[in-house]
Amino acid sequence: MAILTPLAFLVPVTVVERILLLGTLLLVLIVELLNSSVEAAVDRISLERHGLSKRAKDFGSAAVMLALVLCGGTWLAIAGPPVLGWLRALAG
Repeated sequence: MAILTPLAFLVPVTVVERILLLGTLLLVLIVELLNSSVEAAVDRISLERHGLSKRAKDFGSAAVMLALVLCGGTWLAIAGPPVLGWLRALAG
């Protein structure tokens, strides 16, 4: 995230594409916060192992993974071509 946020402003893309790049980063942070809150609430209720507690935590982790996949795909589709162009120019 610390690298991608400034990169979103350096990559030559349209305003809408820049909003998508930054929006997907923000989505990952939001989903991660929600996942952390679910885990904290489940742990607060009981530290004993329970099937429903495991499912709640697994669903939260799955939501974070889906947000990361969406973020990665968006970045590859939008920022990938300009970054590859930069790398090719550097390579010679």
